[in-house]
Amino acid sequence: MATEKKPTSYPKEKINILFLENISDSAVKLFKDAGYSSVRKLSGALPEEELINEIKDVHLLGIRSKTQITKKVLEAATKLQAIGCFCIGVNQVDLKAARQNGVVVFNAPYSNTRSVAELVIGLSIMLIRRIPDKNTAAHQGIWKKEAKGSYELRGKTLGIIGYGNIGSQVSVLAEGLGMKVLFYDTITKLPLGNAVAKKSLKEVLQQSDIVTLHVPETVQTKNLINKSNIKFFKKGSILINYARGEVVDLDVLAKAMKDEHISGAAIDVFPWEPEKNGDLFTSPLQNLANVILTPHIGGSTEEAQANIGEDVSNKLFQYLEQGSTTGSHTIPPLSLPPLEGTHRILHIHKNVPGVLSAINTALSDHRINILSQYLKTNDEVGYVVLDVDKKLSTQALQLLKELKETIKVRLLY
Repeated sequence: MATEKKPTSYPKEKINILFLENISDSAVKLFKDAGYSSVRKLSGALPEEELINEIKDVHLLGIRSKTQITKKVLEAATKLQAIGCFCIGVNQVDLKAARQNGVVVFNAPYSNTRSVAELVIGLSIMLIRRIPDKNTAAHQGIWKKEAKGSYELRGKTLGIIGYGNIGSQVSVLAEGLGMKVLFYDTITKLPLGNAVAKKSLKEVLQQSDIVTLHVPETVQTKNLINKSNIKFFKKGSILINYARGEVVDLDVLAKAMKDEHISGAAIDVFPWEPEKNGDLFTSPLQNLANVILTPHIGGSTEEAQANIGEDVSNKLFQYLEQGSTTGSHTIPPLSLPPLEGTHRILHIHKNVPGVLSAINTALSDHRINILSQYLKTNDEVGYVVLDVDKKLSTQALQLLKELKETIKVRLLY
């Protein structure tokens, strides 16, 4: 006989779920199949004021990279339990404000790794063969059959800046094509295959025929490729940026290409990007020779979107039904087995001395027995999960709401 699923304390049909930016239907299906009927899906992002109006009664929110979750939005979302970022990054969310409001934030850091890695290899082949120029000429009715300036990847050196999930997979694919691989990362990483770690960015730039960037967007990586270090690139080398828009100074890159110091570039991410399809897009790299510009589609494959939809939806689902915060960027990670015969309470609180003691005292003073308890903290907040006697769970919930350190508390089941 199948094990009966634990119901949530709040009727499933009253839990409001909002998905923006045309998130994969696999996400909608997972929740509807589990009995959550109040699921809305919108095709685009919403500006701040519209989002504030839409989010007031929302319990779970799903977004991609365009929707900006500001402090103002989070303060208006009084019922919001969790945000799922159906993409790689979480920089579109004010994580500090989310943490302070007890909102769990998940993403899918690995789901489009293969899609980006394959495309980087494809772009490398296209650029080193100068296919963009030949393609443009053919569309203009010009026959440009020549071998000059076209090369094989085999035997060339690929420099990878950022040897994380995507960078390391690019490394493996590149070696399969006979390339030599160098990489630089600020954190010591174990090389895969015959890849060689270098001690500085400068070393990689000086020795590489193709440089590909796979770093996060931080204060340290802003304009990582700039006027000072673009001179270190080998003459005639190629630059690929499918990481983050602020990582390359595009004006500097455009000048280097006009000066024929850099022979080709592929850019997918930009400091400023249009809000929606059809909006005007401008870049200093437009109309330059041997340049491939794409509209932030590095991870946009059917497979990647389905994987992201499944990954983030499962994290949201596990938090909603079990209290699991594995993969969260705001609340300490906990993964918990269910305990039969109990009701589970989730308590997010300010991480100050004496909180756990206050929780235990409040419950013990009212003779509420804690059957199991899990606690994890970070610098700002603590997350405690308590399994208590079913008959006393409503009273326990009210007592925990009254603690001054409480940020958010929920009776799970």
